[in-house]
Amino acid sequence: MTLPAPRPVAEKPGEVQGAEPDAAESYTATERLLAEVLAGVAHIEHVPAESHFFDDLGANSLTMAHFCARVRKHPDLPSVSIRDVYGHPTVRSLAAALTEAPAQPAAPPVPAEPAPPGSTFRYVLCGALQLLLFAGYCLLATSGYVQGYEWVADASGIVGIYLRSAVFGLLAFLALCILPVAVKWLLIGRWKPVEFPVWSPAYLRFWIVKALLHTSPMILFVGNPLYVLYLRALGARIGPGVTILSHTVPVCTDLLTIGAGTIVRKDSYFLCYRARAGRIRTGPVTLGRDAFVGEHTVLDIGTALGDGSQLGHSSALRADESVPAGESWHGSPARRTDVDHIRVAPLPCGTLRRAGYGLCALLQTLLLYVPLTVGGAYLLLTAAPELDTLLDPASQHISSARFYVEATALSLTLFAGSIVVGAVVVFVVPRLLRPLVKPDRTYPLYGFHYSVHRAIARLTNLKFFTWLCGDSSYIVPYLKALGYDLSRVEQTGSNFGTAVQHETPYLVKVGSGTMVADGLSVMNADYSAASFRVSRTAIGGHNFLGNAIAYPVGGRTGENCLLATKVLVPLDGEIREGVGLLGSPPFEIPRSVERDSRFDHLREGEELHRRLAAKNRFNLRSMGLFLFLRWLHTFALTVLGFAAFDLYGHGDGVTGLLALAALPPAALVFTVLYYALVERSLTRFRPLRPRLCSIYDPVFWRQERLWKLPDKHLEVLNGTPYKSLVWRLLGVRIGRRVFDDGVFITERTLTAVGDDCTLAAGSKIQAHSQEDGTFKSDHVTIGAGSTLEVQAFVHYGVVLGEGAVLAPDSFLMKGEEVPPHARWGGNPATENTGSR
Repeated sequence: MTLPAPRPVAEKPGEVQGAEPDAAESYTATERLLAEVLAGVAHIEHVPAESHFFDDLGANSLTMAHFCARVRKHPDLPSVSIRDVYGHPTVRSLAAALTEAPAQPAAPPVPAEPAPPGSTFRYVLCGALQLLLFAGYCLLATSGYVQGYEWVADASGIVGIYLRSAVFGLLAFLALCILPVAVKWLLIGRWKPVEFPVWSPAYLRFWIVKALLHTSPMILFVGNPLYVLYLRALGARIGPGVTILSHTVPVCTDLLTIGAGTIVRKDSYFLCYRARAGRIRTGPVTLGRDAFVGEHTVLDIGTALGDGSQLGHSSALRADESVPAGESWHGSPARRTDVDHIRVAPLPCGTLRRAGYGLCALLQTLLLYVPLTVGGAYLLLTAAPELDTLLDPASQHISSARFYVEATALSLTLFAGSIVVGAVVVFVVPRLLRPLVKPDRTYPLYGFHYSVHRAIARLTNLKFFTWLCGDSSYIVPYLKALGYDLSRVEQTGSNFGTAVQHETPYLVKVGSGTMVADGLSVMNADYSAASFRVSRTAIGGHNFLGNAIAYPVGGRTGENCLLATKVLVPLDGEIREGVGLLGSPPFEIPRSVERDSRFDHLREGEELHRRLAAKNRFNLRSMGLFLFLRWLHTFALTVLGFAAFDLYGHGDGVTGLLALAALPPAALVFTVLYYALVERSLTRFRPLRPRLCSIYDPVFWRQERLWKLPDKHLEVLNGTPYKSLVWRLLGVRIGRRVFDDGVFITERTLTAVGDDCTLAAGSKIQAHSQEDGTFKSDHVTIGAGSTLEVQAFVHYGVVLGEGAVLAPDSFLMKGEEVPPHARWGGNPATENTGSR
């Protein structure tokens, strides 16, 4: 598949301000070459040696990214990174820094290993076997469920139904937990450091274990000592007193070693395998005693933390890197820091306490939640005489009008009822629990207060309402009702995105005029391996926060800051105000440039009032539309479910069972086709175009509503050939034999992916950016054979050359051009040279 280069964004480069040449001004050879390159990129006649790139010339990060790409291609100039440009923002200072820089090593950077030519036969065969295995799993699960449900239905009285529901739930729970463990030991034995190609027999065994692990209900016990026991059963070597809060499940568990007293915070990746260039490589991850792993971190294979060491939030260790014992590191790639990330004193938390907490949680699940789910569903359906047509297996009603009337009534009741119950769960229950956990007070883990804290976090982080209200004015009253302190709100219509999470909403303060993109995680709880403490976290006013930011307690930023995508929020130094922060670890950049203020007149006075009102009306219509679409999806699944039940009642034992077993695959296929049709209909079956506009432009409103389309169902297809088929259906120009282990693509029709690419778990291709009131989007091209590793983030206007590799947790900034077969990494990403 031949991929086109991205077309330029609709931005006027002529707006970069030039200057009249000064006859008396002199240049060195390097200065003259740099000035010529910048003049060509910015389309201006003359670049004075002392003119500031941003303040005087009005350039922005996209312009300077193109400048860096041109410099790297120039045979007479050394390589320049975006960090160099921000650190030395004039031609003269940049030239001096390049001249004074130490000489490059004699050996050039090692190019990325080429992706071997893929085998279409192996690709198709693996996909067919995966489909058969999925169908077999559905048949096995359906058979067990039918027998259990019929056994529960034969019970008499509420007590009998409860007891049978509890027994059936216990057996189902044990089966779902034991099956991944048994299959892992049967197919794999002990994981060892090996390498094998994707779509091979070895990969198929790997995928089976990985898929089954994600079906285990033990994932619900993350943060509980039971989860640690489960990982041990899978072969992980984990010492006593370990606390794991991350929901990312390690696959090659025998290669995971965690010493006693270690804490791993949420949203951390330690998979013990790596996908690169069409191959899977497994390797160890070793954490010593009393180590700390922060939030939003990535541990690649071969990494290690010594005893008592720390890896801060928004950081990464690349393959074969290690943190020495007793040291604290942060950044991507990580380097040493003096910051102490463990800010809460440990409290006594012994084995008895942990065992008691785990046992109570297990009994609560098996004796309360599971019987209520199984028996409650049976009682609810049988207690509704209005559903006699749906629930009568003796007569075939699928062609009758009453069948669809009852399905409509049931789906409406379930949909509306879940919203009402959800609202009570989100707004009422946590407020009743709130007084039980005091701010700035240290509590031991695995006790009553820890249970209350986890309940508040789970209930207030339900995603439905942020999905519904995000990217609109209506997110503000929702977050206020939830408990956020938003001061005097300056309504923008896009104050928060659709993905915001926190530890507790009652200790979050966001200043007036601040705008937040998707992916903010407010870390207003500190943890050790034995204790926790919740504290107020304050984000200053008139800030802009980019995507995927973890904001900790004590973050050293104040008023009027720009926090770039994936930035590491500093915990030391002076409070930053009136500046931008980019990278991990962060460095200062301009808060804004002239080009970013071109739409400011739309954010003031009567014009703002008029356009904001129009945006609110449009957003309200969009919210109504998406509620209707989600109900319609619920209705269709209800019809599918009871149609299968109807066929089950009329067929013989085998035919009826097959009809029910076909329900999960049919529901998945329908969901994929349904939301693909919705998305293509909203775009009028046309591809998106690159944009540069205000957030008060209707063009932006039509594009931002696409971000509300559900895509959680696509996770079922990770690691299979079917994921690429769905991306193609959604408009991605995607090549053959692409291995997608869990990438997220926001603007599908602006993205092109070449043949034999490898897209690792948690990677993201985002072909847009929103900074304050300005929206920008452009094409993204991922060349054939390229690799995006775990949690790599690609911005708009990027070209990743054929066979290139983007390292784990990297942020490839807008407008960058990565040469073919190059290795890039870091935040922001630059060419890997072996130095930090």
